[in-house]
Amino acid sequence: MRFVDEVTIEVVAGSGGNGVASFRRERFIPKGGPDGGDGGRGGSIYAVASRNVNTLVDFRYARLHRAKNGEHGRGRDQYGASGADITLRLPVGTSIHDAQTGALLHDLTEDGQRVLLAEGGAGGLGNLHFKSSTNRAPRQFTHGKKGEAKTLRLELKVLADVGLLGLPNAGKSTLINKVSNARPRIADYPFTTLEPHLGVVRVSAARSFVMADLPGLISGAAQGVGLGHQFLRHLSRTNLLLHLVDVSSFDPEVDPVAEAAQAVRDIEHELQQYNPKLFQKARWLVLNKIDMVNDPQALQAQLAKELDWQGPIYGISALTGLGVQQLIYDIQEWLDAQAALETMRDDETGQPTQAELSEQLDELDPNDPRFDPERHNIDPT
Repeated sequence: MRFVDEVTIEVVAGSGGNGVASFRRERFIPKGGPDGGDGGRGGSIYAVASRNVNTLVDFRYARLHRAKNGEHGRGRDQYGASGADITLRLPVGTSIHDAQTGALLHDLTEDGQRVLLAEGGAGGLGNLHFKSSTNRAPRQFTHGKKGEAKTLRLELKVLADVGLLGLPNAGKSTLINKVSNARPRIADYPFTTLEPHLGVVRVSAARSFVMADLPGLISGAAQGVGLGHQFLRHLSRTNLLLHLVDVSSFDPEVDPVAEAAQAVRDIEHELQQYNPKLFQKARWLVLNKIDMVNDPQALQAQLAKELDWQGPIYGISALTGLGVQQLIYDIQEWLDAQAALETMRDDETGQPTQAELSEQLDELDPNDPRFDPERHNIDPT
């Protein structure tokens, strides 16, 4: 199935049926009075988020979705039938925008979430409603209202806890293939990955997280060069970014530290150009193919100094599995800590209280530098 993450569709709700002016005509009843029924309601169009749908490919060619009109009213107090509603099943993580104004209308973030896209028109009133003591034979009736018609842009942002980014052939697909059941294409040429892949990384029976593998970025991606810019939107929903860097080099004249540092700066520049909020997300530096380096510790220290890198930095080999298990465990611990912090936030200030943070600090490993009290503004006293 081809991955499609952005489409434009038209939704047209059904119009309401017209009311009718009718009078009762039966033998021996010369003045039966008005008996015109109302028109039926037009069908509405809804969208529902479904975790069983992974792409917007169904809407790539089915661009127009039109609900049926309501039936007109009839005599003998017969009301018109309402038009059937239409429900569009969309992947969880789909944002629905007005194609004309660009305004965000709905954001489907939970399975089963249901929203109204276009409301059907109300049915008209028959002359039965206009009968009064002074108007015994009304001939008034109303027409049904037209249903809403909208042009919508559907944009899918995959829901993942961790996103992989880096240059082509940095080893992102190899890593997600190693730690999950995702099976992206792997080859020794750039842009092997042409669409996002999701994989569930299970640390234990009760603990797991979702990792997203995106196509590689190159210089100029934010302006439309290459493929990665088409999928950068998927990183906006992730909690943590893993920045993979290939530190292997077959050219003895090339400085691996300078080459890796330049690769990091190129990706950082593209993130800032595309969306500064992406650049501000939590990001770990992962040095891949570390098994092909003579002195991994020295290279790691030199690269951190060259970039003035203050965040976590890991050396792994996605192919052999060297260092991968520790990386996965640390990611799970970080995600658990972030989830705990989120649940303890004070309702009034939006920030966790000192008592809550101190209690959580006692539960964390005090030797783990990522949970340093000063970095998290926690007063240990």
